[in-house]
Amino acid sequence: MNIGEATRQRILELCRNRGITVNKLSTLAGVTQSTLNNIVSGRNNSATVSTVKKICDGLEIGILEFFDNPLFENLEQEIK
Repeated sequence: MNIGEATRQRILELCRNRGITVNKLSTLAGVTQSTLNNIVSGRNNSATVSTVKKICDGLEIGILEFFDNPLFENLEQEIK
C-alpha cells in the first residue's frame, strides 16, 4: 500500500466512524468537494499535508491521530 491509498482509506474510515459523508467532510474541512472526491476515489494519490491538516481540523482531530493507524505502517517505497 502507498501513502495515497492509506490516506484514502483513513479518510473513509473516519467518515464511517463519525457517520458523515465525504461531502459533509468537505464542508466541515473547507476543502472543495472535487478535491476530496479525487482523494477518496484514488484519482489524486498525493494529498498535500495542508489538505490533510484541513481534513483533520474538520474532523476535530490532530494530525498525529490521523496518522496513528496501522494503515500507515509498512508503506511501499515511494521512490523507485
